[in-house]
Amino acid sequence: MSMTLADLLAPITPEQFFAEYYDKQPLHIPGSAAKFAQVLSWRGINRLLDQTHIWTSQSLKLVREGVAVPPEQYCTRATSRDGAQVMQPDSAMVAQWVGRGASVVMNDVDSLTPGLTSVSNALEEAGLGKAQANVYISWQSHKAFHSHFDTHDVWAVQVEGEKYWNIWEGRAEWPIAHPVFKGLGQEHHDRAKGKLRGKVLVKTGDLLYLPRGWYHDALAEAPTSVHIAYGVHAPLGMDLMNILLERAIYDTAFRQPLPRQDGTAAARFALTSRAAQLGQRLSELTRDPKVMDVLGKFVADYHFRRGGNDLLAARGLAEAAPATGAEAQEGATFRIVSPGAKPVRRGAEWQLKGPNATLPLAPAEAEAAGWLLTRTDVAEAELRAAHPTVDAPTLLQRLTGAGLLAPA
Repeated sequence: MSMTLADLLAPITPEQFFAEYYDKQPLHIPGSAAKFAQVLSWRGINRLLDQTHIWTSQSLKLVREGVAVPPEQYCTRATSRDGAQVMQPDSAMVAQWVGRGASVVMNDVDSLTPGLTSVSNALEEAGLGKAQANVYISWQSHKAFHSHFDTHDVWAVQVEGEKYWNIWEGRAEWPIAHPVFKGLGQEHHDRAKGKLRGKVLVKTGDLLYLPRGWYHDALAEAPTSVHIAYGVHAPLGMDLMNILLERAIYDTAFRQPLPRQDGTAAARFALTSRAAQLGQRLSELTRDPKVMDVLGKFVADYHFRRGGNDLLAARGLAEAAPATGAEAQEGATFRIVSPGAKPVRRGAEWQLKGPNATLPLAPAEAEAAGWLLTRTDVAEAELRAAHPTVDAPTLLQRLTGAGLLAPA
């Protein structure tokens, strides 16, 4: 699947976003439950977690009431794929903590599935910077994090359940990932966040944008909540300093020793004069076309390298390999986007009302539809196994057309 910035922002246009919101103020965009159905689902989350060897206590964290659960309480010692000794999450221990209300944080997931990658690519292709994503899974009335700001823009994509976000008036002035900003305590944050700007209920299919440094906190109000926080790191003025540092190596003025200091006014004046000369030289370098070419390429290429593999195409054998294994056996997967819908009997006939259409159903179809609509998602193979007398592909297609399901 592919996605663009326009798809993420709809019905807001990118032009309106950049004019009114980007790096200026928060933006909440309500969406249908189907909008991000293909980005991530419970089925997808479980599949990711079952890839045991990609997770450690660093990439998978548990947090309860603002306090991180120590790794030894949900991990066991194991050997990583690289042969290193790591703390690896144990499914039974994780489940115990989840039962006690601990939130699950899955870090650095932006390239782990096509759905997750589609949002990352949309943000990066719009020139916004490097997009890194974490999944936050939380439960009703359990808060994982206290009020805080992030050192990057946040694009929160809600894929399951609902969550209230408190958006405060306070904003830190363009903080960066440095101890000067990372070391601020909760007492400072509670003072600096200011008054409540608004309380926003973010539902499945919604998008919430927060500029860098904006104070916020969140609390799940539905039984479950899953959102993906895409942290977008834009290139900064600090990056120009790094480029100038590399360029200064080739400039004799910066390689010369600074005036020796002996405590006299003359020595101090000599040092001040040299510093002014070097500052003037830096100003000149920022106007050097070669330096600007390097800076322009740096900003234009400021994104992660992900994807692009097709080994059969590399051998000239095919453009893509056909689906095999569990994915092919399972068939298409769908997300239920109209929870609570169920078939009703009208005389001798069965009907199912969806957002887009009302479907007449045969008795066997009504039974199958009632079964699958109680779930969060369903695979074609599961429907075939549970209701073998029903034409599974046709029923799934009709339910999708009626707005009750969405491809996952």
